[in-house]
Amino acid sequence: MSGWKVLLTDGLEEKGKAILAQSAEVVDRTGISADELLQIVGEYDAVIVRGRTKVIPAVFDAASRLKVVGRAGVGVDNIDLNAARAHNVIVVNSPLATTIAVAEVTMALMLSVVREVARADATMKAGKWIKKELEGAELHAKTLGVIGFGRIGAAVGQRAAAFGMKIIGYDPLIPADEIQRRGAKPVTMDELLAEADIITMHIPLTADSKNMLNADAFAKMKQGVYLVCAARGGVIDEEALLAALESGKVAGAGLDVFATEPPGLTALVSHPRVVCTPHIGAQTVEAQERAAVDISSEVLAGLRGDALRWRVA
Repeated sequence: MSGWKVLLTDGLEEKGKAILAQSAEVVDRTGISADELLQIVGEYDAVIVRGRTKVIPAVFDAASRLKVVGRAGVGVDNIDLNAARAHNVIVVNSPLATTIAVAEVTMALMLSVVREVARADATMKAGKWIKKELEGAELHAKTLGVIGFGRIGAAVGQRAAAFGMKIIGYDPLIPADEIQRRGAKPVTMDELLAEADIITMHIPLTADSKNMLNADAFAKMKQGVYLVCAARGGVIDEEALLAALESGKVAGAGLDVFATEPPGLTALVSHPRVVCTPHIGAQTVEAQERAAVDISSEVLAGLRGDALRWRVA
């Protein structure tokens, strides 16, 4: 045994724990509070988190032994990367594990919104039969605008193409020929907003992407556009989206992520033309197992000083 200690703050599937236990002492403190984390983090060489735990500068200040922080998933906006670099702590994630799960939940939200599945179910359970009111739209022949054409965006594009949709994609970090190779027509952001019947977002939350879809962006969209987001809360200006729903500019929205989580029963969450899910994009048995295996292997590689596949800081 190496003598390394690894702290789990948000749980981890058993396959991941087994990989870690071969080389380190593993301590599972799922649900640990921010104050408790500060008190004990100095005992650990590595910490593995999901989206709940905030690894803020104070955590790095208190973590005298810390060498690696692992994020079991894609987004690392809950980890202060600048503080990690300042303390020479490696940050890794598991970006491949959740691609299929997030792509599939995106399609589920898309279909639920355009066919009013949630409303149909709720009224049936209330003993009502409102068939004539539930005239939805088809995905076939519609233009899907994908903002962010990385792994997940491309996977959504593949699935949407199987429904007969036309796929257009915007991604400032991916060359146009690569977007085209992945199955979409490359367009500018303004072109996407103007042409898309349905828009889906697959981008991280950064200073540049915060409130990317704001009032100005909604003004450029088609009347009656649909919007889906299973990326990160904060990339949509929620007040602007609510106003667009009220005006009819946006015909419906499917949201898995929110600027504040949990958001509570806000006007947006309770809106009749919004389908909401509680950030379940990665919540499949298969995705969680892949994430656990990938992040456990990557964290141990970081501790050993081996080459890393998914270093983000």
